[in-house]
Amino acid sequence: MSTPSETAPADQDALPTEQRTAAVVYNPVKVHLPTLKSTVEQHQQEAGWAETLWFETSEEDPGGGMAREAIEAGADVIAAAGGDGTVRAVAEVVHEAGSTLALLPSGTGNLLARNMKLPLDDLAASVRTIFHGDDRKIDFGMLKIERPGGERERFGFLVMAGLGLDARMLVNTRPELKKKVGWLAYVDSLFRSVRDANAFEFRYQLDDDGNRSLRAHSLIVGNCGMLQAGAILLPDAEIDDGVFDIAVMRPRGFFGWVRIGARVFWENGILRAFRRSNLSKTAVGKKIVSKSREERPLRYLRGQEFTARLERPDEFEIDGDPVGEVIAFRSRIDPMGLSVRVPDPADDRHGSRQVP
Repeated sequence: MSTPSETAPADQDALPTEQRTAAVVYNPVKVHLPTLKSTVEQHQQEAGWAETLWFETSEEDPGGGMAREAIEAGADVIAAAGGDGTVRAVAEVVHEAGSTLALLPSGTGNLLARNMKLPLDDLAASVRTIFHGDDRKIDFGMLKIERPGGERERFGFLVMAGLGLDARMLVNTRPELKKKVGWLAYVDSLFRSVRDANAFEFRYQLDDDGNRSLRAHSLIVGNCGMLQAGAILLPDAEIDDGVFDIAVMRPRGFFGWVRIGARVFWENGILRAFRRSNLSKTAVGKKIVSKSREERPLRYLRGQEFTARLERPDEFEIDGDPVGEVIAFRSRIDPMGLSVRVPDPADDRHGSRQVP
């Protein structure tokens, strides 16, 4: 259901044809609406934009339908105020329409905002970006999944999608614990999922290479690499490099999982900084980076299109939301396919704080 903004109209002297319009698609469970509306009103009037449009998500629709309504109503920028699910649902529609997405981080993960280094705990800075920010082009992931019964569905994604351990972890996360401790609830779920983790076999094709077979405990296709708590799963991933980074987890026993944990929570951060330095361009540096992708417990691949078919159905997740079992999927990247509002670097009133 959509309702027009109750904010005061913009300056009457401004020509309506020259005014831009923002829309906010918000999850009522995740935001404090009076505070959000008053903050938006302040920056909207300061910028001279038209009256902001407001659209509330529902249990049946996490934001896609509302984003379509906003675009049909003439909104130039669509802001998603909610968790990762709301952001993804809105982004799918914004990508299809060629509009612009803005982020008002309000959930547990906020993975896209983290990876783009946007403010996470500064509402005023996030709202100001809607009206005074710049547009940045980023890559957008597109998925086709096949269910065990043969049904096919399409999704878009911004951060990561995959199956195996990470998807089972999300399915096993206790909602009541997540409400109490946030992302730490995933730690509890992770230990229970690792205990019950079974490897799966699949055949895959990367870009134009031939089909190959592999056995793994987890398979993740990523557009960017950072998780909660600063963990870095994909150290080479950049959100605007035009390729996916793919992680294949295949540990042998308990110590294999320990090795993966050390890699994700410590070594990948060092490797990421090294890769961005001039040392990575030397002959020795290139060898170090290349070798780091070949370690057995955590293998890395890169490409623009990835297709996989499983020997048996397994749980699948998209940007942190479980979507049920699949038997096959195809992912393709749309380079620079999505426009996202980011702070104007010349505007020193923007906040820059992030929280883990």
